[in-house]
Amino acid sequence: MKRRTLLTVGGCLTAAASALHVGIVLGGPPWYRFFGAGEAMAQMAQRGAPAPAVITLGIATALAICAGYAFAGAGLIRPLPLQRPALTAIATVFFVRGLFGIPVVLLVNDPYLLELRARMPFMVVTSAICLVLGVCYALQGEKPVERHTL
Repeated sequence: MKRRTLLTVGGCLTAAASALHVGIVLGGPPWYRFFGAGEAMAQMAQRGAPAPAVITLGIATALAICAGYAFAGAGLIRPLPLQRPALTAIATVFFVRGLFGIPVVLLVNDPYLLELRARMPFMVVTSAICLVLGVCYALQGEKPVERHTL
């Protein structure tokens, strides 16, 4: 698969994850619970506390920025500042989450991580997605992809 295709796929998946996080805020406490944010976040959202929305929208924003870098790396939009190191950093974050998410959940005794331990299918699926995204961002090639214009 060409690096342009991988970055485009990675950008689309990351943009979808960003949109999903916005949906979680709109969906409220049941969505926080279903998508693994934890009971504490769901209860705070139920009480109307701003923290869950702020945190979740912050994640959505970070994911949208990552998608932008993928699209820039694929040549779909203009190059962005520090594009190559940013793509490398994004790939690293996805790989770390994908590789270490499950071991941390299994080995660390924290109330939130204990909740996630009870949801191992969720952890396996999200870890696999993060590994795929890590590959999409990491295989950016030796030189930037040239931008195609119509």
